[in-house]
Amino acid sequence: MVTFTSLNFILRFIVAFIFIYYLFPKKYQNMVLFIGSLVFYGMGQWMFLPLLLGLTILNFGFGTWLSNGNKLGYAISYKKPRFIVVLAVDVITLVAMKGLALGLESFLFPVGLSFYIFKMLSFQVDCYTGKIDGDLKFTGVAAYFTMFPQVTQGPIMRYDHALFSEGRKFSLINLELGMEYFCIGFGMKILLADRLALLWNEIQKIGVESISAPLAWMGVYGYSLELYFDFWGYSLMAAGLGVMLGFPFVENFSNPYGSTSISEFYRRWHVTLGTWFRDYMYFPLGGSRKGKLKTIQNLMMVWIVTGLWHGGTINFIIWGLVLGMIIVCEKFLWKNFMEKHSFFGRILVLFVIPLTWLIFAVSDLGQLKEYFIKLISIHSGAPMADLSKYLPMYGIFFVIGGFLLIPTVANGILKQREGKIQGLRVILLFIIFVVSLYFSGISSGNPFLYYSF
Repeated sequence: MVTFTSLNFILRFIVAFIFIYYLFPKKYQNMVLFIGSLVFYGMGQWMFLPLLLGLTILNFGFGTWLSNGNKLGYAISYKKPRFIVVLAVDVITLVAMKGLALGLESFLFPVGLSFYIFKMLSFQVDCYTGKIDGDLKFTGVAAYFTMFPQVTQGPIMRYDHALFSEGRKFSLINLELGMEYFCIGFGMKILLADRLALLWNEIQKIGVESISAPLAWMGVYGYSLELYFDFWGYSLMAAGLGVMLGFPFVENFSNPYGSTSISEFYRRWHVTLGTWFRDYMYFPLGGSRKGKLKTIQNLMMVWIVTGLWHGGTINFIIWGLVLGMIIVCEKFLWKNFMEKHSFFGRILVLFVIPLTWLIFAVSDLGQLKEYFIKLISIHSGAPMADLSKYLPMYGIFFVIGGFLLIPTVANGILKQREGKIQGLRVILLFIIFVVSLYFSGISSGNPFLYYSF
């Protein structure tokens, strides 16, 4: 799979694509984006290109019919059968492919299927309810579904939030800003997430039964930071590419580790996925409008589906159930206490969230149980030997990662600067880019974690 961190993508594909993209008149930009996205996807998984193209054509056809039905005044009941058909096709495709990958081989799961199917589902709902009711053009809708900055890992942009119905203007400011976002995300992925991944890989090689409690805790927090900077880094790279192409910036992470509750954490983590579940599942189920028991039921259903969306193994279901129960407790049992004592919520986030990522990371329940035992075991492994070996190797990455978790620091890094500071910022970003490019070139390539979802 061609990734955003590969030399072929950075030095060849994106340079050539942006040049061609802006060389064409505005009215052809969606067509260029669609064709370029198919080329990008085909370079990695050409065997699944017909599936992506077929679903794109199918969803455009149904979406056009539903949208035209709004303009012609068709009743909801008249549109409903076709709406149900296209939703069923999309959902069955996602479930079937996940089942094949889980039961046979993981390579049978098309990269990005979960993300572009969710785009298609939200598109159909918005067409059905009249939120999208303009004249739909195939190239615009197809570019939205297949857009290469988002087709493999999201974010899950909404059709009406972008500019797919009109051309986009070239702007040096947007080009520079997009490049800055891309460089920051590139550095987070290569220089931080991939370095922390080495620690988790080392623990896997040693075996859970042989590690000490301090190393087990290092592994928990190391994996948490790796996952965060891997996916946040990707999201910034994707957002930067979108800005370069004239689209609005899509914020997918909003300082989640600065949250004062688990529920707030997930409003800030993977924002586009969270709002998708809120708008297209939680609210249609009734949200919190039908009493306490119904609210609890709706929350648990959403979190079980969220777990299944990430993977079909039992650990993902447990992960969803645990988070759902914590959020229910926050909403109905701990609410008053947490409002008066925000420090409790902050401790909950910094302590519980990393432990839930452990459930997320370890699919074997026996190994998962053993790992939790190691976390509280006093007489296991060689704690001093582990600390003396691994702290010097990875301590600096924990310090940098912790520093970047501070909201003020994170906001400052992403904020546009002016004047002399801007010049220093450009130099620093250039250094980060070159160093990241070097490490990307000499490594075998560590794929983004969310490629497997």
